[in-house]
Amino acid sequence: MTKFSDLNLNPKVLKAIEEAGYETPTPIQAGAIPAALTGRDVLGIAQTGTGKTASFVLPMITALARGRARARMPRSLVLCPTRELAAQVAENFDTYTKHLKLTKALLIGGVSFKEQDKLIDKGVDVLIATPGRLLDHHERGKLILTDVKVMVVDEADRMLDMGFIPDIERIFGLTPFTRQTLFFSATMAPEIERITNTFLSNPERIEVARQATTSETIEQGVLMFKASRKDREGTEKRRILRALIDAEGDNCSNAIIFCNRKMDVDTVAKSLKKYGYDAAPIHGDLDQSQRTKTLDGFRAGDLRFLVASDVAARGLDVPAVSHVFNYDVPSHAEDYVHRIGRTGRAGRDGKAIMICTPRDEKNFEDVERLVQKTIPRLDNPLGDKATSRSEKPAADAAGQDTPKPDAATKTDKPKRTRSRSRKSDAPKEADAEKQPSKAREETPAPDAREPAQASAPAPQKAENTTARTGSSRGRGGSNRRSDNRDDRGGNKVVGLGDHTPAFIELSFEERET
Repeated sequence: MTKFSDLNLNPKVLKAIEEAGYETPTPIQAGAIPAALTGRDVLGIAQTGTGKTASFVLPMITALARGRARARMPRSLVLCPTRELAAQVAENFDTYTKHLKLTKALLIGGVSFKEQDKLIDKGVDVLIATPGRLLDHHERGKLILTDVKVMVVDEADRMLDMGFIPDIERIFGLTPFTRQTLFFSATMAPEIERITNTFLSNPERIEVARQATTSETIEQGVLMFKASRKDREGTEKRRILRALIDAEGDNCSNAIIFCNRKMDVDTVAKSLKKYGYDAAPIHGDLDQSQRTKTLDGFRAGDLRFLVASDVAARGLDVPAVSHVFNYDVPSHAEDYVHRIGRTGRAGRDGKAIMICTPRDEKNFEDVERLVQKTIPRLDNPLGDKATSRSEKPAADAAGQDTPKPDAATKTDKPKRTRSRSRKSDAPKEADAEKQPSKAREETPAPDAREPAQASAPAPQKAENTTARTGSSRGRGGSNRRSDNRDDRGGNKVVGLGDHTPAFIELSFEERET
């Protein structure tokens, strides 16, 4: 069996490896380190969690052990797709260079330019950066890449697939042609591999496992879930997630819960905290200080559930993650391999559970096609009634309509109208429809103060009521002015008395004149 001492590494590097507790290299390390030490380009493909970071860190610091960096001219460059992965690579350099006098700088967003400029001005042997922040420093004239001897692209497929292709091409153009280039990733699609061939020269291909395979130590399962109603899907899906967590019991010591959208990350984290679960979100829109604090708390065991977007799916090394829950089926099948690779690391057992809704079934088929295996289906922990319940009243949950209040018990006040006579005459008008002759007999006499209108025939209340209550509205609605004119056409206003001012009893047309 190969040991680290057989790989021709620097003695001081071997001492740091021994102090870190490692004795035997992983297959990807045993294959990539000797090739990298000879100066060849390397294309390394292996399952996530197999130690790819050490595969390029160890030969790089061995090659850089001799020499010294000049100001603003780093001797090596490591590109990472996310801030968290870049910070993790920097921690690996700190671990393995503790007995060497090598300097490093970490260039990521969310951190002050001033502090980063100070490190670059002193000269660094190792520069670890995300593409965007690296180009920002170069455009400001603070960074020169013509002295780069070793260049590493970590999670190469993700770097090229996330829209970084123009930035990567530009960065490669800023480095010397004689550089050594190392590409490492868990997946390498054929179309992405063709792009890497333009950056690598006769690379040594190290492939220790079939591409896009998942570790055998990870138990996988999927719950096919359909909501009772579309507007209840989010609520019921979160209930399913909590039930899955509870079903694992004490076996679920900690877990990462992956969501496709940042908005869902916040929603799920907030929901879990509401129900007493120790959870916190992490995604690209959060401040870097908050992201770092959350991730450190999860690594230290102070935080049980980390609700994350794919910013945490690549390369993050938290050895003791017991479970991974895919709240959403990933949009890209390759991301599934990276997500569940956060558990079952370094030979440990792990469990990955996914929730699949009907609209995710196509993406789920892509996942099974990529991993070339059928993921076992899980039973709903809430039973058959899980998807029919909701957080609404019991009558609604049972599929029944909520009883409407009886019209007789309705206490709402009647709507106010322009004419007071309508409200007081409503019962009489209804009777007038049945007994029109009696309604004419009970019609009040004309007011003595309006002699001009006294001779006019009194309109029938029943006819006016019919016009207001339905028939004329069905033909386009009644005219409010004409209704008022018919009500008041010379009749005494009932309910106000003789003290009513004369102008109130006038029709609208008469008031306007």
